[in-house]
Amino acid sequence: MYRTFGLFIDGTWRGASDGNAADVVSPATEKPLGRAPVATRADTEEAIESAARGLANWRAKPGHERADALHRIADDMTRRTGEGARMICLETGKPIAQALREWVLSIEQFRWYAEEARRIYGRIVESRVPGGRFEVSREPVGIVGAFTAWNFPAALVARKAAPALAAGCSIVIRPSSQTPGVAMVMVDCFRAGGLPDGAVSLVVGPTSATYAPIMAATSVRKVSLTGSTRVGQQMIRDAAATVKKVSMELGGNAPLIVFEDADLEMALNVAVPTKFANCGQVCVTPDRFFVHESLHGAFVAGFVARAKALKLGDGLDPDTQMGPLIHAGRFSEIESIVADAQRSGARLATGGGRASAFNTGHFFEPTVLTDVTDNMKVFAEENFGPIAAITRFANDGEVLERANASDMGLSAYAFTRSPARARRAVAELNAGMVGINSFALAAAEAPFGGTNHSGMGREGGSEGIGDYLDTKLAQIVF
Repeated sequence: MYRTFGLFIDGTWRGASDGNAADVVSPATEKPLGRAPVATRADTEEAIESAARGLANWRAKPGHERADALHRIADDMTRRTGEGARMICLETGKPIAQALREWVLSIEQFRWYAEEARRIYGRIVESRVPGGRFEVSREPVGIVGAFTAWNFPAALVARKAAPALAAGCSIVIRPSSQTPGVAMVMVDCFRAGGLPDGAVSLVVGPTSATYAPIMAATSVRKVSLTGSTRVGQQMIRDAAATVKKVSMELGGNAPLIVFEDADLEMALNVAVPTKFANCGQVCVTPDRFFVHESLHGAFVAGFVARAKALKLGDGLDPDTQMGPLIHAGRFSEIESIVADAQRSGARLATGGGRASAFNTGHFFEPTVLTDVTDNMKVFAEENFGPIAAITRFANDGEVLERANASDMGLSAYAFTRSPARARRAVAELNAGMVGINSFALAAAEAPFGGTNHSGMGREGGSEGIGDYLDTKLAQIVF
């Protein structure tokens, strides 16, 4: 598969200029899925030069033509849904049902932004000069560099490519080296849109060969990242040198508050599959569980029973509910987090190590920790794995203060039957997104993103296209 595609530069699939390639390894079997080309710095620089030519052609297209192109891309992605979902499953290990949902959500990004391309409006402002008027217009920012993570390899590409193309920008996509095949299938679907050569490029490879030349290029005017806070901080520093526009969705450490009046069964029925989706490797997943002391015992018992019942396995098995962690390094880190919590006094209610049914693959048991305190690493930092850390609270003021005791501000959740309590939680929780009795925050029509150390800018919704546009003012006098 990787040989069929490869790097995509100037409208052509090709190998790396020096012939180099690297294994892409299955997290479920620990065996290579194939060898993907590894771009050189010269390959990336050629992609940027091609993007400059593609930009000149693409930005000249009127909005309705760009809209039609994005609909054609969505049509081809729909036709290739099985192929795309299977590749997500193979490269990430996530269950096929979750992979299918991700691919469908990615298609929806192109449908949504196809229509937004028709609505890039300006406005007229009255001028103080006799016979004059101000015209305010919005134009594509230019070449975009898009850096995506491995945990949602289709959705993250779509969230960047769809608004960029709708705005009239060209884009150089640099996906994770752990999931290049998903991006390759998507970019091959982009060809159905009839885009000019260079409007979309794809490079895969190490930081020195891909990230560094994109950040150094003065022609690249915007970069978008989904990744860790540490990488985001470095990107901000690097972007300053050429004054690039920056948007980023970084880490999270989401609190989940179960108030005393919550519907306990409903909370458990949605919280468990949400927490362990993609083996917990989701930036918006709840990590810190605050449960009112009156419900704590019942919540823990119900959570543990449901966690134990989850079926682990290869994502291609339709009965699988949780797959493996992405690689051995992540497995070791999760082991370390659990061990640290136990040394600090946390109680292991279930899980805590390798799933006994698997001799290969990075399968970690769904894990529940109780008697957790707020200063433990498992609570104070994002764990990005299948760990639910549960503590108790006594009153609303206390729990809202504790929930906000984090530098992160991506998502937060609360379960309550009280409209007043729900409104207070929405108002006082420090997060870019708040779910009340729901975890369904990701949708093409809704702005997705965080505050504080969780990033800046928004992806999705009418807000999402703004980061790919510059505003121009003209004073016209006759």
